[in-house]
Amino acid sequence: MRDENCIFCKIANGEIPSTTVYEDDDFRVILDLSPASKGHALILPKEHYANLYELPDEAASKVLIVAKNVVAKMTKALGCDGYNLVQNNGEAAGQTVFHFHMHLIPRYKEDQVGLGWKMGELTDADREDILAKLKEV
Repeated sequence: MRDENCIFCKIANGEIPSTTVYEDDDFRVILDLSPASKGHALILPKEHYANLYELPDEAASKVLIVAKNVVAKMTKALGCDGYNLVQNNGEAAGQTVFHFHMHLIPRYKEDQVGLGWKMGELTDADREDILAKLKEV
């Protein structure tokens, strides 16, 4: 299923031009127009899923294989020092386009790409609370 009003559906299906670095029957991988670093790409499914929770298991499995293969090729081509795979779900997590997508972000030594967070601590109370809540689901 596709969403007529979704810009990523239109890009993934070739209705809006993009710089495609990989394509198969299910996914298109494009260079991001607002890259965090040189070579930043997005994996877009050709079908519309708002987020990871809606993505069928088969597509979820395949997206990681696509990411692995594209990252391996891009690493050789760009000579980067590492990679981040980033996938946001929900506005609070930074999702701004509600079509599942995964960011492939090449990392270069001292590149100043800001993907960090302040490290916390897993308290005994939090651990017990989380485990109890998981048993209820």
